[in-house]
Parts: sequence; structure tokens; C-alpha cells
Amino acid sequence: MIFFSRDLGVDLGTANVLIYQEGKGIVLREPSVVAVDKLTGKVLQVGAAARNMLGRTPGNVVAMRPLRNGVISDYEMTEKMLAEFFRKIMRYAVIKPRVIVSVPSGVTGVEERAVIQSALEAGARRVYLIEEPLAAALGAHLDITGPDGHMIVDIGGGTTDIAVLTLNGIAVSSSIKTAGDTFDDIIIRYVRRKHGAVIGTNTAEEVKMNVGCVMERPENPTMEIRGRDLKTGLTKDILLQASELLDILRRPAKVIADEVLAVLEQATPELVADISRNGIVLSGGGSQIWGMDQFLTERTEIPCTIADDPDSCVAYGCGKSLEWLSHMQEGAINIARRRLMKE
Repeated sequence: MIFFSRDLGVDLGTANVLIYQEGKGIVLREPSVVAVDKLTGKVLQVGAAARNMLGRTPGNVVAMRPLRNGVISDYEMTEKMLAEFFRKIMRYAVIKPRVIVSVPSGVTGVEERAVIQSALEAGARRVYLIEEPLAAALGAHLDITGPDGHMIVDIGGGTTDIAVLTLNGIAVSSSIKTAGDTFDDIIIRYVRRKHGAVIGTNTAEEVKMNVGCVMERPENPTMEIRGRDLKTGLTKDILLQASELLDILRRPAKVIADEVLAVLEQATPELVADISRNGIVLSGGGSQIWGMDQFLTERTEIPCTIADDPDSCVAYGCGKSLEWLSHMQEGAINIARRRLMKE
């Protein structure tokens, strides 16, 4: 019996890969990590199993993230990671699927072609690209079909994509490399400077999710973590409070807020009026840092709300766009060139 494959929507994120399968919904949610044997080049683990190996591998094994700042930094590893993920989903499929992949709105032509080639080598029959903020807006159930203006701020792991959308398209957009990973790096540097200890990215991410904040928290939660003492090289227990992280985490949040204001400045007065009435919608894992919606509301003076299931908005948006595959342009969509022509 021949199994026909269903089309796929792929949220190819710096931190996580989510895959939406036509007719089934989200069928895979895994960290964007690959563990490889350096001697043979063989992929040992991908996803959550590889993520658990970060910082814990022997000399001949390396666990790495093949995507940085929302784009591919290691083409070969990205291809192998996607191939493993596709294999998990389409174990018995004979016909290769058509695939929609999300890319940041600041992507270059070279980076677009790298994404397309990786997906084709991994097992896709045809590849289509969609801009992340457009996919996030679709996944957040924003009605962008009419002339009304809407704004989405998608704070992912490697990039923050900000866009004003109207009439099924993007009127103004921006993509910056201040996002979830930036908050993790700041926490690592703070613990090193203030407490004289080294912690890993996984620990920093746990701190960000549990006690990180960009607005003052009334209960001031604490979290005990374990790092390596810089002086002795031994284990060191550290107690972190939300109040001590507030000032350092506000810095990247301010960069994001300033970029939101810059995008609003580029939009037409009519669209800004619509946005002030409709509000700003936040999506992506970084939007869940405590107080992010309040912080942006305070800075922009426009109500900000977090979308339902913000982690999955882009994947759901890719899934929704599968309905329009026959009308979409296959291959590169030349976002960078379009942006230059507008200027």
C-alpha cells in the first residue's frame, strides 16, 4: 500500500522546530539541537535528546545548535536535523511532501536559498517560504484580510520580528537580533560578574522562565541554581531573586520596545490609528517573560496582549497557509530585494 505524504508547515526556529502536518495539526515540537560524532560525522541524536547532551558530551561527540539569529549557521547539520524530523513524521510515506518554511523578515537572499536547499535535501518535494510575522499573525487568529491595520511582535529565540499587517500582507516590518537568546546571555554574564560562577544556557533559560521579569513582580520569587565557581572550579550554589534580574533584563526589552516604536513611525497615520484601536499582539517564547506585555504597553501607550499559545503561533500560521499553496510562489521570495525597492 502506498502512503501519500501530507503537506508540512515548518517553524524553523533558533530554539525550537515545530512541524504542522496537514489534517493533523502540530505533530512535532523539538529543540533545534543536533548531536554528532566528530570522527564519523554521523548524527547520534536530534531534538530533546541532543539538547540534554549540551555541555555533557565526551571528546568525540559535539552537541550544537545549527541555527543562529533565526537563520542557518551550519547548513549540513540543519539538513541532517530536518531529515531526522521528517523521517519521524513520514516514516511510511512514498511521495515527498510540499513544505512551507517560516523565515525572519530580515532574511537575505543567500539565507533564503540555504533554507530552501536544506529542506529539499532533507526530503521535501517543493519548498515555499513565508515571513515569520505573517505566519505569527495567522496563527494568532488576527483578521488581516481587510484594510484594518494590525501589529504583531514575534519574540523568538534568535530574532524579534515586528510587522504591521493589512490586506493579507506586510505594510512595514523589521527584524532584530535581540530576542530570547539575548536574555539568556545577559543572565549568564550577570551570574559570572555578580556571583563569580559559570552557568550553562539551559540553566539560564530556566532562570529566565521562572524568575526573569521586565516589570516589578509583587511576590519577588527566588530560584536556587548550581554553577561552577570561577576561583575554585568547584560546584557553587546560587540563590537568584526576580528583583535583582529586573534591571539587566529590561535592557534588551527596551531595545525591542524602541524597535516597535521605530516600526510605528514608518507606518501611515491611518494604520497607526488602527493599531492603537486594535492593540499590539505578542507571540513567540520571549513574549512570555514576566511583564513583557505590560512593559511594551507602558512604552508604546498602546494596549499589548499575548496571543493564545504564543510558542505555536508561527507553526499554526504555516499550517493555515498550506491552504493557499497553489497560489504561493515556490522557492525564494526575495524579501531583501523587496525591502531595497521600497527604500
